[in-house]
Amino acid sequence: MKACGIIVEYNPFHNGHAYHVEQSRQSSKADCIAAVMSGHFLQRGEPAIMDKWHRAKAALQSGVDIVLELPYIFAVQHSDFFSKGAVLSLSALQVDSICFGSENGRIDPFLRAHAELHEHQQDYEASLKTGLNEGLSYPNAARLANESIGISENEFDFSAPNNILGYSYVKQIKRYAPAIEPLTIKRMESNYHDTMITGRMASATSLRKEILKSNDITTYASEALPQAAINELNNYYNQTNLWHDWEIYFDLLHYKLMTTSETDLREIHGMDEGLEYRFKQAVKSAVSFHDFMNRVKTKRYTWTRLQRLCVHLLTGLKKEEASKYLNADQVPYVRVIGMNSTGREYLNLNKKKFNEKLITQPQQLDCGMIEAEERATVAYFNPLPSITRQEHLKREYGPPLLIH
Repeated sequence: MKACGIIVEYNPFHNGHAYHVEQSRQSSKADCIAAVMSGHFLQRGEPAIMDKWHRAKAALQSGVDIVLELPYIFAVQHSDFFSKGAVLSLSALQVDSICFGSENGRIDPFLRAHAELHEHQQDYEASLKTGLNEGLSYPNAARLANESIGISENEFDFSAPNNILGYSYVKQIKRYAPAIEPLTIKRMESNYHDTMITGRMASATSLRKEILKSNDITTYASEALPQAAINELNNYYNQTNLWHDWEIYFDLLHYKLMTTSETDLREIHGMDEGLEYRFKQAVKSAVSFHDFMNRVKTKRYTWTRLQRLCVHLLTGLKKEEASKYLNADQVPYVRVIGMNSTGREYLNLNKKKFNEKLITQPQQLDCGMIEAEERATVAYFNPLPSITRQEHLKREYGPPLLIH
């Protein structure tokens, strides 16, 4: 069986994602689509609107055959580490190709950009380091570093989030899994950051904006969401009576900052350049998460970077702990959180080929990265009422989803 990997967050799963799954299967001629999906916290440092289990179930009922969990330590990182963890996980699953969405749907610009990077790697890294030392955000420093080695924005639009991620995927495939074929398809209709639902192809941003306003998904989003996604969103809300966004975590963040010393804060992954003092000062007078972020944000510190740091504060992820895994050349495990009959057949046929440990429950392996995952789960469900919270925490140690 041939397998094609896709790298996803599904926050929530919508028609554009269904199109990506279908086109990935066609482009790769794969029998099995394996999605590596962020868990409870996402790449931009945000909590997923609903938990990973409901998001995975919607995906499995909408065309995906296997859902792997992208470990938290990789999931809440800038594009290069995010893509590294995803590519290493899919490589461990022995996929033949990885297909991602991009603005023009052509792989050639990505391959040419990578060739330039490969030829001028030292110049790129020197320029990147200079930009970061000058106080530029990572995306801006990386864009200028790419321009310095001749990767022009005329050919390659680095302002498009999907292109930035796609470029990172290609870089990591070429470095860590050169046997995997990179593929891309053209994104359809809505842009990544669109905030209005305009038809069947709506952005996840616009859908989340509307979902956070209302309890009834079907009133405004039914055209843009597959029925399975509508069902899972409604199921999750009926169980928890809330959607996850940063505001419901502000009390926990406030407590953490007020009761942790500057010395201990300095050990948190991403807490650099004296940010611990800025955070401690801002939280004293902030009345909401949005208020807090406006007090700490500057041109140097992007909203996304600060959000990621806030997640790491909630989970207690330390620099030494993160570095151990982010700088390794393989992932210590690959966790399957859901599959259908096709996915199960693929795993059974290929299980002897898998190099890394394939697990379905965290207690199957004693590993620091799993401990970080468990802390992320505890933080994610913290705002739930105690009885509901215990039920959801228990699910973390259960078997994967099986969809027939």
